[in-house]
Amino acid sequence: MGCCTGRCTLISLCALQLLAALERQVFDFLGYQWAPILANFLHIIIVILGLFGTIQYRPRYIVVYAIWTAIWVTWNIFIICFYLEVGGLSKDSELLTFNISRHQSWWSENGPGCVRKEASMSGIKGLDTHSYVSVIGCALESRYIEVLHSSFQILLALVGFVYACYVVSVFTEEEDSCKYLPTDPLAKVSLILFLS
Repeated sequence: MGCCTGRCTLISLCALQLLAALERQVFDFLGYQWAPILANFLHIIIVILGLFGTIQYRPRYIVVYAIWTAIWVTWNIFIICFYLEVGGLSKDSELLTFNISRHQSWWSENGPGCVRKEASMSGIKGLDTHSYVSVIGCALESRYIEVLHSSFQILLALVGFVYACYVVSVFTEEEDSCKYLPTDPLAKVSLILFLS
């Protein structure tokens, strides 16, 4: 196969998906978003499996990757609905942190143009180290940044799904065409000599 085939394109897509997932993983760790951290971790593992299957000509691994991309699209649609508060979901709920903490997206306090102001709460006992944080002047709200991240993930997953299906069909055709060739090395040599 040449370098400009669907196989090489799928390898490039998997590499791009890995980079995008690692970037997202970092920001989810910074915001203590445990559900997305687990989902991103699983996504990274499956993308590596798909990459391995593409490089090593293993269609079964690519099929697992293709199935996962459909699940990944569904997860990212849920994230978009969560941050846009569609269908009774609230971005202020603790759903993504498994009710362990009150953390939110890292972008809510550190987005582009955001100015973070802290006011200490020294008058309240037991909260000596805590402070009230107000964020003003954000150029883009955190929920829209999360929606953009998820939209990009959906785009990569959909293109990856199409190329995965194409590569599996190409691999399957190649296996079918090689099925009728002799497996014995001596028979292969005699067939090559006969045809030449």
